[in-house]
Amino acid sequence: MKKYIFILFLIFLMSHAQAHTLDYKGIIKIEMEVFRNNELIGYSNYFFEHENNFMTVKNYTQFKVKILGATIFSISSEAIEKYNKGKLIYFKSITFQNNKEKYVNLNYDVSKKKLIINGSSYKGEADTNSVIGNWWNHKILKANQQISPLSGSIKDQIVTFIGNENITLYGKNYLAAHYKLKSKDDNLPNNKKLNFDIWLDKKSNLILKVAYKRMGDWEYRLKSFQ
Repeated sequence: MKKYIFILFLIFLMSHAQAHTLDYKGIIKIEMEVFRNNELIGYSNYFFEHENNFMTVKNYTQFKVKILGATIFSISSEAIEKYNKGKLIYFKSITFQNNKEKYVNLNYDVSKKKLIINGSSYKGEADTNSVIGNWWNHKILKANQQISPLSGSIKDQIVTFIGNENITLYGKNYLAAHYKLKSKDDNLPNNKKLNFDIWLDKKSNLILKVAYKRMGDWEYRLKSFQ
């Protein structure tokens, strides 16, 4: 009897991973625009490639914050992540934040069954249930840890469901699930804390909007997808 229960449990895990992959099976591109204080300052776009059980996601992000014509904060980033049957096996990014280089090189170690990170802020292992902190992946709302796509640092998080809301973006109406994502460690400095409001489209399972406060009111908004 125990043997059959174990087999059913394995089937459940495999189907759950496949279900996550299938959520994005038909997705080719996700375009998000970045706003600060309701002013458009840049973009974060994702491009998807699918081949059998493998999925590759490429991200290009750029934005600048200017005050009186002077740039006070900027990001220019390129990243690529790869999945096998819904499981993260590879991630690489190069980011220039205010012209300072940051990076992440991540691989899945089969023998250790761990993610191995070589990043500008962290070098070491991570649990395979950790999620890259990107805004295309709704799995971030179910994870206990996220890995910074800029530097590789790992942060424990708590996600709370706030409620269902109707929101409008670019003239389209959505029924969205509103979540609050925060750092588990409340003693972190404010500039290190996770503190995001996230709205998920209940129909497509895509993240519609991400809002947070840091040197102003920021929003990532889903402009379009294919």
